[in-house]
Amino acid sequence: MNHYKTISELCKSNGFPPPENPLLGILTFEESEKCTFIEREFTMGFYTIALTKLKSGTFQYGRTKYDHDNGSLAFLKPHQKVLMNNVETSEKGFLLYIHEDFLINHSLHSEISNYGYFDYEVNEALHLSPKEEDILWDLFNKIQVEYYNNQDEYSKDIVLTHIDSFLKYAQRFYKRQFLNRSVLSGSIITKFTDILKKHFENGGLQKSGLPSVKYMAEKLALSPKYLSDLLKQETGKTALEHIHIALVIEAKNILMGTDKTIAETAYQLGFENPPYFSRLFKKEVGITPTAYRERFLN
Repeated sequence: MNHYKTISELCKSNGFPPPENPLLGILTFEESEKCTFIEREFTMGFYTIALTKLKSGTFQYGRTKYDHDNGSLAFLKPHQKVLMNNVETSEKGFLLYIHEDFLINHSLHSEISNYGYFDYEVNEALHLSPKEEDILWDLFNKIQVEYYNNQDEYSKDIVLTHIDSFLKYAQRFYKRQFLNRSVLSGSIITKFTDILKKHFENGGLQKSGLPSVKYMAEKLALSPKYLSDLLKQETGKTALEHIHIALVIEAKNILMGTDKTIAETAYQLGFENPPYFSRLFKKEVGITPTAYRERFLN
């Protein structure tokens, strides 16, 4: 698997024009005439934002295929694996490469990690409406003007201001996507609950312990961050919070239906540390497991 440490290395290896700035790269598909990815797997040492429209091939959103006549926007953080399979894009698209060092001495250097969509998989792209696409193209064009202008002491700040706006709009548009795909969200919640139920019923807690968000995401063919954001938008609770709620419900059943001690209950639920179980239970229920049991015995 190839790894491109620098933007210049990526451009040279793929026959793209060399970057005007070694820490910032811009490429429109018009410039490269056509952009085709055929079973290519690679990683990059910098942030990447890609706006593409499919000319042929398919792109998947989780396990579901969608029409991508409108633009699809993908965000990749450094060292995130990319796999493109027989995808040919139309000429209307762009790639924006941003090295972390370009963000030094700007608020984005620390803030960019707060944009969770950089932890999504490529197949969890943002599918833009025509109006949304126009907004992002306008920002990209402003970045491009500064990029190819005779750069001065103001250029970097102006470019970073536009990138900051770009990321904020993307955050807004992802929330719109979650809402518009509420049917998909509902099915994910149902599947999420079913997986947890089977994990409990099949002795998964005793065999492998508490199910992690990563485990649940893999079962649903989603990235952990995308799963949490999807559930948060739909239910107000993250994937981890849903796991904790399910565990507490199971704990209540054990506490009321058996004479197991609190420690035995914790171990049955996959907790290696009973005090941690008690703290989690109190956080979710408002009282300790002992107090909960006693409330119903008295």
